[in-house]
Amino acid sequence: MRSSHTFTISLPPDLAAEVDRLAAEEHRSRSELFREAFRRYVNSQRRWDRILDLGPRAARAAGLASEEAIDAAVDQAVRDVRRERRRGV
Repeated sequence: MRSSHTFTISLPPDLAAEVDRLAAEEHRSRSELFREAFRRYVNSQRRWDRILDLGPRAARAAGLASEEAIDAAVDQAVRDVRRERRRGV
């Protein structure tokens, strides 16, 4: 059994040229670039999934039972941060 799988993808010419330019600049293969890009994409998606999962739990913990209450709390938090930034805090 192979230790890797081969995929064929299509890229527009400008993006393909950018892949080749970056690969040459970093002395890496296209495959290495795509493996790293996909790993970063997967890690980013997982991170956002964890972040988005925290929202409902944090809302429940804060006693915010409706979308309106959540929106109001977020709006207030944004106003508070902006006020602090204006004061130089």
